[in-house]
Amino acid sequence: MDRLRAVGELLDAKGLLKTAIRLDDPVMFIEQKLLYNTTGPVPEEEYTIPFGVADVKREGTDCTVVATSMTVVKALRAAELLDREGISLEVVDPRTLFPLDIETIVNSVKKTSRLVITHEAPERGGFAAEIAAQVADRAFGYVDAPIQRVCSPSVPPPFARNMEDFIMIDENKIADRVRRLVRGEI
Repeated sequence: MDRLRAVGELLDAKGLLKTAIRLDDPVMFIEQKLLYNTTGPVPEEEYTIPFGVADVKREGTDCTVVATSMTVVKALRAAELLDREGISLEVVDPRTLFPLDIETIVNSVKKTSRLVITHEAPERGGFAAEIAAQVADRAFGYVDAPIQRVCSPSVPPPFARNMEDFIMIDENKIADRVRRLVRGEI
């Protein structure tokens, strides 16, 4: 993982965890195990991120990608690949799913007119469907192409490493879907 992206994920993790600890309400904090050995500077002073505030990780004009956890890093890599082809990708990390900052996502979609949602969980029943539904409710007139999801297939995770690689989301899968969407192939 690129060092600067890893540091950004560490900052988000620290800020969100500190906020979760201070709440009186129950919180489910989901960690990405691939970030466990990531090191980098984080503020020693008190640092929190309010729940329900998304972060636009990269500004773009041709398509919005909403991603969480490690798929944020993969979406940023996809943005670099697509940038070489003249496709400008906006990457939005909602950071929390409940509360969800749907306004930041909708504003991004209104700007780009296309939406791809990605996460590592299976497509069926994943949060991508909820985001797609809310964007369709709030910004249908701004969307110029079908809303797309790049998620794991709706199957149990395999035990064989090569099969696990087959179902995992990577920057190439995200870039391919965005490329086809922007070119009008979907």
